Amino acid sequence: MRSRTKGRTSRPTNPLVAVAYLRVSTAEQHLGPEAQRAAIEAWAVREGVCVASWHVDKGVSGGSSLSDRPGLLEAFRALRTLGAGLLLVAKRDRLARDVWVALSIEREVEAAGAALQAADGAGNGRSPEDRFMRTMLDGAAEHVRAVIKARTKAALAVKRAKGQRTGSVPFGFRVAGDGVHLEPVPEEQEVIRVAQGLRAEGRSLAGVGAELAARGMLSRTGRPFIATQIARLLRP
Repeated sequence: MRSRTKGRTSRPTNPLVAVAYLRVSTAEQHLGPEAQRAAIEAWAVREGVCVASWHVDKGVSGGSSLSDRPGLLEAFRALRTLGAGLLLVAKRDRLARDVWVALSIEREVEAAGAALQAADGAGNGRSPEDRFMRTMLDGAAEHVRAVIKARTKAALAVKRAKGQRTGSVPFGFRVAGDGVHLEPVPEEQEVIRVAQGLRAEGRSLAGVGAELAARGMLSRTGRPFIATQIARLLRP
């Protein structure tokens, strides 16, 4: 399989080698990583395809841009380094819930000489009808995201009217049972304590994050802390 895009020509790829991509946002837990992986594995067995690598973005919205998806960027690199001819997702909406983002991802995959495939079969193929179906699926996914966003906004308005807390909860705390006050989370408070100690030793923000990761202390998304997150942790 060979793909040509404006200004770029990809190397030959193997249509029987695939890279898998999984995405879960904080608001969408009905199809978690395990269920997505099972769907992809079942499809790969039926089609005689080898899944060479797996890449996951946790806590990433379907509207997030490519630059905010480290797992997806790793998947793009894997397509090229492994010569994979397919990028697999469980369902089209796991790719994105934004028409433009989905199109951008598809173009990146094509630039790598590969094709997108959904394990549920919806929108697969190269015919005009298949392309139309993908556009419809992407538009429907964007609509669902907008509905979820509107419902969340309405729910937050109700909470504010009741005097309950809204907005993000800082790392190290959780909302107490009264729905208003915050209470400390012992495990997260320990991470903050260790970060403060490392910073006092003269470590850089990036160095603090690397040491925390080495100790198995990760962010709420399960990924290593980045410098900006460390800076927030250290604020008084």
